[in-house]
Amino acid sequence: MDLVAEEEARPAPEERETEPLTEHIQRVTRRARAFDQRHPLLWDLHLAGFWVTAALIDYFGDGWRNVTRAPGTPGWLVLTLSLALSVPLFRRRTHPRAVLLAIAPAALVNAWTGALLQAALLQLLVVFHIALRRPPRNLWWATAVVIIPVAVAAVRHPQGSADQDVVPMLMSVAVATAIGITVRTRRDHTEALEDRARRLEIERDQQARLSAAAERARIAREMHDIIGHNLSVITGLADGGRYAATKSPERAAQALAAISTTSRQALTELRRLLDVLREEDKQAPQEPELTPQPTLTDLDHLIDGVRAAGLPVHTTVQGTPTITPGRQLTVYRVIQEALTNTLKHAGPGATSQIHLSYDDTGAATVTVTDTGRGGPEPNGTAGRGLPGMRERTALYGGTLETGPRPRPEQGWRVRLHLPEETPQ
Repeated sequence: MDLVAEEEARPAPEERETEPLTEHIQRVTRRARAFDQRHPLLWDLHLAGFWVTAALIDYFGDGWRNVTRAPGTPGWLVLTLSLALSVPLFRRRTHPRAVLLAIAPAALVNAWTGALLQAALLQLLVVFHIALRRPPRNLWWATAVVIIPVAVAAVRHPQGSADQDVVPMLMSVAVATAIGITVRTRRDHTEALEDRARRLEIERDQQARLSAAAERARIAREMHDIIGHNLSVITGLADGGRYAATKSPERAAQALAAISTTSRQALTELRRLLDVLREEDKQAPQEPELTPQPTLTDLDHLIDGVRAAGLPVHTTVQGTPTITPGRQLTVYRVIQEALTNTLKHAGPGATSQIHLSYDDTGAATVTVTDTGRGGPEPNGTAGRGLPGMRERTALYGGTLETGPRPRPEQGWRVRLHLPEETPQ
C-alpha cells in the first residue's frame, strides 16, 4: 500500500520534465538579456552578420533563382540588392524607421526588376522593431512602405492573381506587428511591476525608519519618566538622610533603606527597557519579562515614594475613573513628571497638591501644583520632561498647561485635560 501511495503522489513524467525545462529557458533568456544590456553593439553585429551571411548564401548558392521571376537579372545587381537589404539591419533597434526607409529603395528595385530576393522579407524584422519601440501611428506608413514593392512586383511580373502576392505579405506584416505589440505590452507590464516593487520597497524602508524613530522616542520618553523620577527621589532621600544623620540616626537608616529600594526599582525598570533594544540570542532565545504599564492604581505607591523623599503631597479625587489604560498611563506619567520637577526645582519646604477630576463621559482633568520657588527650567534649558508630557497628551487629543501659579500665589502648576473619549 505504501508503494502504491508513493507512486500516486509522484508527479507525472511530463510534470517532472516541464518545470526544469521552463527554468532552463528562463535562465538562458535572462543571460541573453543581461549580455545584450552589457554589450548591445556586439549583439547587433552578430545578428546583422547572421542575416548578411544568409543573404550572401542565397546569392552565391543561386537559391534566389528558385523564386525569381527574372532569371536574367545581372549578378552584380543581385549582390548589391542582397547587401542593401541586409546590412542596414545593424541599426534596426536604435533607428528602425530610418532602416526601413533605407531598405525601401532596394526593395522597390528588387520588385521592379523581378529578382524578388528573399532578403526583402527582412523588412518584417524592421516592422517588428517599429511596433516594439515606436508609437503605433508609425505602423501605417511602415505597412505602406512594405506593401508598395509587393504591389509593383504583382503588376510588372504577374504570376496568378495579384492577391496571391499582396495578401500573404499583408498577413506577414500583421503577424510581425502583433508580435511586436505583444512583446512591448509584456515589457511595459514587467517594467511597471518592477517600478511598483521598487516603490513599495522604498515605502517599506521609510516606514521602518519612521517606526524605529517613533520607538526610539517612546523608549527615550519612558527612560526619562522612570529613571528621572527615581533619581529625583533618591536625591531627596539622600539630602534628607544627610541632615538626619547628625540628629536622628534611625531616620538616616530609613532614608538609606529607601534609597536602596528605589535604586533597585530603577535598575529593574531600566533593565526591562534595555531588553527591548537587545538582540535576542538566536541559539537560546529568552522569553522577555512582561510587566504591565502603571495605571491609576499605582499612584499611591508613586506618591508614597515622593513623600518618603521629603515632599509633602496632598491628593484629592473627584468622581470615579472610567478611562482606558492608555489614558491612565498618560495621567500617571504626567503626575510623575510634575512631582519629579517639584523635587528637583521647588527647593526646601515646598509642598504639592494633586487634584484629579473624572466625569461619566470618560474625560479627566489633573492639576498638580506646588509651593516651590521655580519651574522645571530655571536655567532656560529645555529637557525631555515637558515635551514628553505634551507628546503623551497629544496622543489622546488633550491639552497640557504648565507655568507659574497666578500671583500672589507662589509655585508651579501643571494642568492636564483629556477630553471625552470618542468611539472608533
